[in-house]
Amino acid sequence: MQKYSYVVKDSSGKTLKGVVNAESRERVIFALQNKGFIILEVREGGGTMFGKTAGRKRVGGKVPGHVLAFFAEQLSTLIAGGVPLVRAIALLSEYASNPRLGLVLNQVAKDIAAGNSLHSALARHPKTFNNIWLSLVQAGEVGGQLAETLGQIALYIKTQEAMKSKIITAITYPAILMVASVGVLIYFILGIVPTFAQIFKDFNIDLPMITVLVLGVSSFLINHGILIIVSLVVLFLAFRFYIKTPEGRKHWHAFLLSVPLFGNFLRNIYYSRMLTTLATLLRSGVTILNAIVVLEESFNTNVIIQNALRIAKAEVAAGKSISDSFREAGVFPGLMTEMMLMGEESGKLPSIIGTLSKFYADNVDQFIARFSAVIDPILVVGVGVLIGIIVASIFLPIFKLSQIGGQ
Repeated sequence: MQKYSYVVKDSSGKTLKGVVNAESRERVIFALQNKGFIILEVREGGGTMFGKTAGRKRVGGKVPGHVLAFFAEQLSTLIAGGVPLVRAIALLSEYASNPRLGLVLNQVAKDIAAGNSLHSALARHPKTFNNIWLSLVQAGEVGGQLAETLGQIALYIKTQEAMKSKIITAITYPAILMVASVGVLIYFILGIVPTFAQIFKDFNIDLPMITVLVLGVSSFLINHGILIIVSLVVLFLAFRFYIKTPEGRKHWHAFLLSVPLFGNFLRNIYYSRMLTTLATLLRSGVTILNAIVVLEESFNTNVIIQNALRIAKAEVAAGKSISDSFREAGVFPGLMTEMMLMGEESGKLPSIIGTLSKFYADNVDQFIARFSAVIDPILVVGVGVLIGIIVASIFLPIFKLSQIGGQ
């Protein structure tokens, strides 16, 4: 029996340190993983280098996903080709296209050369490498399949970036069209309509109802524009403050998931991302409990889903199956839990979860395609109608004036 020191993170994100006696480093890692901890470092002996280096200034920062995917792919190729890990990372650091990543990799290479494992060296740069990275790399190191695991990381990041790109592409054109349309409407209401309003007032004629309404809106916006802007800013700041509170954030996220049509779209995005991550973790050898812990920590975009994962984690820790645990959470659809049950019974859980994630990803793609096809003509027709109303409100009195002049 030898003495091993460890540094881990629990489910709340708190860093814990300790010393245990075990037959091997692998036994220590296995025991800590079964308790649901995210392992940052396990070293032989009673001390730990993590404590000595954790206080130093961290270099680097957030790095774009496509850059990290390329790095994982390159590192996988180099390791599979027999290049030593320290040399491979030092080489990628020297030729990194992203300066931040270059600084981080330079430090990672130094830490590994000093005797640290790859995942413990990466753990010192949480802004660059998240818990998903750490868990996958750790599983790859323990299982002796680091090159294959890095390839899976690259594929995972590419999948997530592709979905993000599709969503951004789908909303970019409608957003630009909306901003341009609002600008045109404001110009008409605040610039052109007031000029004609004075002309109509000078001639003292009876105006059509549509003209009266448009002139009223224009006059209200001109006279109370500052008050409207200030009120909107105050409301926006109050809303931002409210959704930053735990209760407000919970209500806002629940509302987003309940919005007709778009709520289901968001759920498909979350389910696809969650299941893709889960399948990748399980394929790499991460235990089910540890995989759900990683999901819970990384899934901060919606507290409803995060709380459901927290419930599922507690159920798995209590000894229940993953399908029963997700069913007890009360948020996830029956299709998901039934497919998980089939995966457990057939012994092909990672494969079936991967298939399920593709199903939800396909739903997202279909929604984006339909949304793009429908939203553009709706915006064009809607803005055209509004501008047509404004133009009609101006020209109807002009026609009336021309008739009076003709008489």
